Formats: sequence, C-alpha cells, structure tokens
Amino acid sequence: MPIEDRTARLTILIDPGKKAVFEQLCAEEDVTPSQMVRRLIREYIERKRGVPWRPDDPRGPGGSPAKTPRRSRG
Repeated sequence: MPIEDRTARLTILIDPGKKAVFEQLCAEEDVTPSQMVRRLIREYIERKRGVPWRPDDPRGPGGSPAKTPRRSRG
C-alpha cells in the first residue's frame, strides 16, 4: 500500500481529562495520538463504506467520486 499524503490538518477541541486518558492509552500501545486518530478515522471510513481504504484510488473508497463538503452559511 502506498504511503498516504499527510498534509491535511484536523483540529478538534476535547475535554482535557479525556485527552490525558487518550494520551496515556496511546502511550501504553506505543503509538502517538496522531497515529491512533488516523487509525480510528480509517477504520470508521472502512466500516461505513464497507470496503478497505485505498489512498491510491482517486475516486475514494467504494469507487464513488470524493465529495467536497459544503460550508454552512451563518
């Protein structure tokens, strides 16, 4: 499998206590929080789409064109 392009940034706000527990659990598995979040996102995509994630497929998982989310007006 080709190496994924990791240039997009995802910023989230999380409860400080939950963050501390998450970081501790990641350390116990010898993975970084970023690695774990990437794994969780990939597993979520695969579960929802029903096909393995393939970063080299420009159509996105499932063979359908990737959709760009719309920004809400507000």
